[in-house]
Amino acid sequence: MDNVNGRETVSLNGEPIVKRPRESVSQECPLRVPKEPQNKVTVVLGAQWGDEGKGKVVDLLAMDADIVCRCQGGNNAGHTVVVDSVEYDFHLLPSGVLNKKAVSFIGNGVVIHLPGLFEEAEKNLQKGLQGWEERLKISDRAHLVFNFHQAVDGIQEQQRQQQEGKNLGTTKKGIGPAYSSKAARNGLRVFFCFSSNFLNFHILIMSHYPTSRDAPKHLLVTVFQGLAERLRPLVTDGVYFMHRALTGPSKKILVEGANAALLDIDFGTYPFVTSSNCTVGGVCTGLGVPPSYVGRVYGVVKAYTTRVGVGAFPTEQDNETGELLQSRGREFGVTTGRRRRCGWLDLILVRYAHMVNGFTAIALTKLDILDTLPEIKVGVAYKVDGQSLPSFPANMDVLTRVSVDYETLPGWCCNTEAARSFEELPSQAQSYIRFIEDFLQVPVKWVGVGKSRESMIKLF
Repeated sequence: MDNVNGRETVSLNGEPIVKRPRESVSQECPLRVPKEPQNKVTVVLGAQWGDEGKGKVVDLLAMDADIVCRCQGGNNAGHTVVVDSVEYDFHLLPSGVLNKKAVSFIGNGVVIHLPGLFEEAEKNLQKGLQGWEERLKISDRAHLVFNFHQAVDGIQEQQRQQQEGKNLGTTKKGIGPAYSSKAARNGLRVFFCFSSNFLNFHILIMSHYPTSRDAPKHLLVTVFQGLAERLRPLVTDGVYFMHRALTGPSKKILVEGANAALLDIDFGTYPFVTSSNCTVGGVCTGLGVPPSYVGRVYGVVKAYTTRVGVGAFPTEQDNETGELLQSRGREFGVTTGRRRRCGWLDLILVRYAHMVNGFTAIALTKLDILDTLPEIKVGVAYKVDGQSLPSFPANMDVLTRVSVDYETLPGWCCNTEAARSFEELPSQAQSYIRFIEDFLQVPVKWVGVGKSRESMIKLF
């Protein structure tokens, strides 16, 4: 029994603590040395406002991946992948589903509209996507998007337009209302589909949305019984699935982010953002992956900047240059078909995305769209009222007022689409890439000069 400062050492229940000799402790309870993670995940994230070409980068990495995961968002996101001149459009399905040797996994952080999921699969099936159901797994903890969520999404946008004269520019896919249900703890998870109380749960949720109270209940039952049976073989315990993948035999695990850093609910240009964390933290919460298992993080950066919908856009070019980028880049949203606003590459914005995500390397896409420009500008600093801003502002009123300092670089005025190595690119294009690397202090690993897989130049 110890005596510390004249007091006996006792346990919480008041009993004296009997210390074992040091030798017996070391023999009976050897110290555990922490193990290094067996398998780390590789993450692909958008570094601007989305539409950077993440699908192509994911497709490239997914060709030899064992598991490809989605961790957040819903069918408000859109990726286009071109294989053998066939264009596949993905919204909920991971782009890696094209790899017949890989398992595709939709994590708990994703919100799933079941009719949309199966409709998307059918459309891609007609283009040649075979056997997708055999290699798709869905977390039982993922939340569901219902048709009334979509109806509410549209009504809320209408109300914002009427009351404020502007809306948020949502896709009206019900993503925001579904995440609201999740946060309010009245949402339904995937596993509820197989509950005998499913209809009662659903009616309870609908009661929170006045616009959907009169929906026919019998139709709801019929539709969801069919979808649930089709869904059943795809559902798995997502936490256990990822744990086995991370700690089991050697595997290549890829995570594809939806949306992008500046659309993140916490770090984006709020309120003109999406409703999920599309930065690297969303990988951990959206899949159940411990932070120590996050490995390489690749940021996808378009060689210029685009944005869909409303919100501040400092380097936007509402002129002939913007029209040229929009036309040459075919800048229309995959999900909505909306025309994208276009402007010069904003490196202040990308550097901010790097601060949040810690990019290992950059994939620079659509360099070929700049082929016809005699000179190219790059945003390198923000000023407000003549004063330089030390960081990317959280206040959107400030961001709408910034003036941008540009660095002007010479264009190359020749076609780069046939280039398959860095050395084959014009010297001015090489300089453009090196300028980006120097500013961000992040290496460029890939450069995209076209739509196909073969058009991605690997630098190292």
